[in-house]
Amino acid sequence: CEMAAGSCLLLLLLPWLVTALHSPPGCKIRITSKGLDLVKQEGLRFVEQELQNITVSDLHGKEGQFHYNISQVKVVDLQLASSDLHFQPQQHLVFNINNASISLRFRRQLLYWFFYDIGSINASADGIHIHTVLQLAKDEAGRLKISNTTCNASIARMHADFSGTLRKVYEFLSTFIVTGMRFLLSQQICPSLEHASLVLLNSVLDTVPVRNYVDEHVGIDYSLLRDPAVSTDTLDLDFKGMFFPRAREDQELENHAVEPVIKETERMVYAAFSEYFFDSAMHAYFQAGVLAIELQGEEVPKDLEVLLRATFFGTIFMLSPTVDAPLRLVLQVSAPPRCIIKPSGTSVSVSAFLNISLVPQGRPAVQLSSMAMVSGGRPVSPPFKLSAKVFLQGKALRVQLDLRRFRIYSKQSALESLAGPGGSPASLCLSLPAERTKKGVQIPLPEGMDFTKEVVTNHAGFLTVGADLHFSKGLREVIEKYRPAPTAPAHPSSWPAEPSMDPHQL
Repeated sequence: CEMAAGSCLLLLLLPWLVTALHSPPGCKIRITSKGLDLVKQEGLRFVEQELQNITVSDLHGKEGQFHYNISQVKVVDLQLASSDLHFQPQQHLVFNINNASISLRFRRQLLYWFFYDIGSINASADGIHIHTVLQLAKDEAGRLKISNTTCNASIARMHADFSGTLRKVYEFLSTFIVTGMRFLLSQQICPSLEHASLVLLNSVLDTVPVRNYVDEHVGIDYSLLRDPAVSTDTLDLDFKGMFFPRAREDQELENHAVEPVIKETERMVYAAFSEYFFDSAMHAYFQAGVLAIELQGEEVPKDLEVLLRATFFGTIFMLSPTVDAPLRLVLQVSAPPRCIIKPSGTSVSVSAFLNISLVPQGRPAVQLSSMAMVSGGRPVSPPFKLSAKVFLQGKALRVQLDLRRFRIYSKQSALESLAGPGGSPASLCLSLPAERTKKGVQIPLPEGMDFTKEVVTNHAGFLTVGADLHFSKGLREVIEKYRPAPTAPAHPSSWPAEPSMDPHQL
């Protein structure tokens, strides 16, 4: 019985668990193979810089009466002839470097009986092959990270050029020296790239906004809902894409919108936003109590004041001697606006009211009318709709609202109906959400990476922005900006001693 009850409970919870695991994203970003090609170009410059900073340990040894010490190894040139960066299905990026070469210079010290020789040696490592696999995953904070790397490096050939009075001796020892240097160099390539990936590149991914404030009223949650989905041609990221009021940061708005679907692969990157993304923004601003405005006295535009006084002349006249009392307008959105995205365009559904009052000095305010926003003729019931244009500028997603073709209507009297020219109460009311959308909100891309050639396309329930990518800052510049300050080790490190200049200490 207990087993049967447990099975029944599991069956009841299964639909909820599936929904929780596959909750639809409010925002989705796709990076295509074309975008990866651009990333490869910038990444290749970064890899070159990292490999040029390789630190190779000193090499010393003894063969008969010959004592040798190789130190101060420096990379002087790096040639990456062939490289490839591609997607590997599931959660991986694969980076290959083939037939690369590294030129080195290092200091030599040789003691043979009583003969002592010092100088520099030029060497080259050719036929270098590096195979690196980066595993991508969502970390605990919901940020994309490189969670693991696997690396294999090999050097096909290495050659050293010797000179000086003991050149023949060095040539005799070249087999030992070159073999040792080849081993030490190959052992440093993968640790260098692993540090570059797990530490340095992850510091760039840390610049992607996850949960941050948009302004003094609302914030946005761009946390990943799940690990990235990688195919042979694309990398898809599902973000929560939910705005929240800063006064209630733990507030959740359930997502019932259509999940964005990206099918295109022609551009470098695609960003898709569902109705939920915009609805949560308007809901957050509504919860923050900022979708309202009050104008009184001199704040009311003169042409609007003349229009209102003419409309309510009879009511105001009956209030003599307060005919010259200032007017007060209170514009209030009465419910969270809703976004409707269709292939034909985007609109916003708003329920809003305008309260018009006369405010005599030293006396209670007298309400002249309470009026509702309508889209054309007399409303059966609010809300009204206004058209919206979504566009991208840099990395900021912005919304431009259409403030035309609207009326304000009062059920109290057929005379109390005002059209919506530029200075009317309609325009003032619609300017409330419009002001909140001027600055826009940043799309979750790393610092230094921007969109270019953006094209917005509407679909049923969501819209997509197709664009190309541009690096306004190099990876190195961003890394140096956010590189943590070095800290002293808790315990003294055992560093190798500087190579001795005294031949008797070799």
